[in-house]
Amino acid sequence: MGVSNNITAVLNFVGLLCSVPIIGAGIWLASKQDNECVQLARWPIIILGVLILLVSLAGFVGAYWNRQGLLAAYLFCMAVLIVLLLIFLVFAFVVTRPDGSYPVPGRAYSEYRLSGFSSWLRDHVTDSDHWDQIRSCLSASDVCQKLGHDQPYLTADQYFQTHLSPLQSGCCKPPTVCGYAYVNPTVWINPSNAMADTDCSIWSNEQSQLCYACTSCKAGLLGNLRQEWRKANIVLIVTAVALIWVYIIGCSAFKNAQTEELFRRYKQGFA
Repeated sequence: MGVSNNITAVLNFVGLLCSVPIIGAGIWLASKQDNECVQLARWPIIILGVLILLVSLAGFVGAYWNRQGLLAAYLFCMAVLIVLLLIFLVFAFVVTRPDGSYPVPGRAYSEYRLSGFSSWLRDHVTDSDHWDQIRSCLSASDVCQKLGHDQPYLTADQYFQTHLSPLQSGCCKPPTVCGYAYVNPTVWINPSNAMADTDCSIWSNEQSQLCYACTSCKAGLLGNLRQEWRKANIVLIVTAVALIWVYIIGCSAFKNAQTEELFRRYKQGFA
């Protein structure tokens, strides 16, 4: 095996390692409670990571055993996969750029407006075709029950200084503007401004209902998805940069390997 093929084999092993954080990011997204209900982006990321792993493995085999056809196929497939990864990153950045959060005076947590998020997320997550199923899934989860069970004895002041997730802020309590009095994290009574928001009348102390039917719950879900996607994007961006460098060096090594092969045949012709 020539020097260039050695380099290509090492680079393909690095490319194989780069697939691990991509698959890991997909599994991490899939493990999140909101993604279990939405199932929006986890499979494309996992599938893309697995394909990069398989293509890198094929490139490693081609370099190690000097299979030029396999190396050429590797370079083509890897270029396609890198382009797909970049397209996904740009798309994820665009749809998660709008932030529907707004601060609430005297509260450590934020609340969320549905109109503040991208139209694509609203159309594909909170439309009537999807929301009924998502709402049932959230209601059956322990996202709010866990909050009540873990911190049942918080005073109102302690609760207001708790850092809630967007999903908990939107689904597990009524909007602050309604003026409900705090009893515990999932029980609120006597609204002083019940006409301030349509969600005020939707809130229920029934633990299977709470604010799962509220617009604020839809906004909180999108807020959660936005946070998780942007965290996953950091891993994917670093991995994409590494893959691009591996690919560029791999192309150069592949050309050098072809040159070495031509030179070897040239010398054999004169031997």
